[in-house]
Amino acid sequence: MDTTLRDGEQTSGVSFSASEKLTIAQLLLKEVMVDRLEIASARVSEGEFQAVKKITGWAKEHDCLDKIEVLTFVDGETSVNWMVEAGAKVMNLLTKGSLNHLTHQLRKTPEQHFSEISEVITLAHKNDIKCNVYLEDWSNGMRNSREYVFQYLDFLTKQPVERILLPDTLGVLTPNETYTFLQSIIERYPETHFDFHAHNDYDLSIANVLEAVRAGVKGLHLTVNGMGERAGNAPLASTIAVLNDFVPEVETSVVEESLYSVSKIVETFSGFRVPVNKPIVGENVFTQTAGIHADGDNKNNLYFNDLMPERFGRQRKYALGKTSGKANIEKNLQELGIVLSSDDLKKVTQRIIELGDRKEMVTGEDLPYIISDVLDSNAIQEKVLILDFLLSSSKNLKPSATVQIKIEDEIFEENAQGDGQYDAFMNALKKVYVKKGFELPKLSDYAVRIPPGGNTDALCETIITWEIAGKSIKTRGLDSDQTVSAIKATQKMLNIISE
Repeated sequence: MDTTLRDGEQTSGVSFSASEKLTIAQLLLKEVMVDRLEIASARVSEGEFQAVKKITGWAKEHDCLDKIEVLTFVDGETSVNWMVEAGAKVMNLLTKGSLNHLTHQLRKTPEQHFSEISEVITLAHKNDIKCNVYLEDWSNGMRNSREYVFQYLDFLTKQPVERILLPDTLGVLTPNETYTFLQSIIERYPETHFDFHAHNDYDLSIANVLEAVRAGVKGLHLTVNGMGERAGNAPLASTIAVLNDFVPEVETSVVEESLYSVSKIVETFSGFRVPVNKPIVGENVFTQTAGIHADGDNKNNLYFNDLMPERFGRQRKYALGKTSGKANIEKNLQELGIVLSSDDLKKVTQRIIELGDRKEMVTGEDLPYIISDVLDSNAIQEKVLILDFLLSSSKNLKPSATVQIKIEDEIFEENAQGDGQYDAFMNALKKVYVKKGFELPKLSDYAVRIPPGGNTDALCETIITWEIAGKSIKTRGLDSDQTVSAIKATQKMLNIISE
């Protein structure tokens, strides 16, 4: 059962609109193919009511109304009437699974609580509503008031309920406790359908889910991206991967290839960003960064495991940066259909390492620009070096630049202002070349390119066209800073005119 739309929506700051809830419900049932959906809590708001009506209306048309479930309360006729109006047919009744909660929150005896529960269940059946029952705080109930839990289960297993739902409400269970508690219950009530509902406060939700399945539970409650209150719930994608790979005797209907796409939709609708290292759905989990790993993948897939990205509708990537090495670059070149000589590959690798020292990651989209820049640089012998520069700009003052440049064995330093930082840089440069008795060529075109979809730190390629001795010559510069990339292109021009 996926409870993203109910328990997952309790993530701090998350609230889905009615249309968003309907879209997510349709995706989960028709593409991801989960068995059941818990979509809301009864009596919460008018917006929640309208969302439930939309989903139940759609589900009825598509013959899956029995898969739609709503959290309800022990409140006499109120929740049941809400369910009838909303068109829902399965209720998950929230009750007390620990003596501590019963005594201090409801201030009732077990007998009083059981009697009120029985009345709600009877009323639900009269209205053709199926009933499942939650034992809130069940995990602490098993730790601290086990006699009460079994007293309650003795009563509940004699009621006309479909399923009994056992939540680790505060996410406190260890895997060993999960197995022990559930095994003792399942052995005592072998004919009853029990669900396990894990929270992730100690980062043990997947381990607890695995032990719950080993103990014999027949249902699991999960959320897309592990959304939920506090540290969230057991995540859907990771759970399915674990079950498919480590519990072959258990089969689920979930379509693995749809898990990533629904993750991205929920991420967008919720505004709840998925950590890049989150298993299965995180952006980085199928990205190899270390060059030794890419090299191993080239040599019999040495760094592959059963979590192949294609299973989840994804592709393996090889990051480019200071730790990537030649093998990562070769992998990216293969995707682009580019073949480089051994010498050029070494030079491109070195340039990526240099960039990686200053920039977190170089993307595959940056690679053609880097190659172009490196191959362009190979043809130029450096007699001129721009040793240092200082660029400044302000709101009401003209930009200025200070430039230190080495021409063969001489070092020059000049300062100038201009209409922009690059213009100021060029004006300072002109002062240097005036001293040398040399006029700089005319700049006839200036073009800037960044990779498609580039971020603010994307590599920037500046291509400048110069008029030199009646010919047009282009030089390229590459950097994450646009002005710096233009300065690099200019240094190449200075070396060409010095030949």
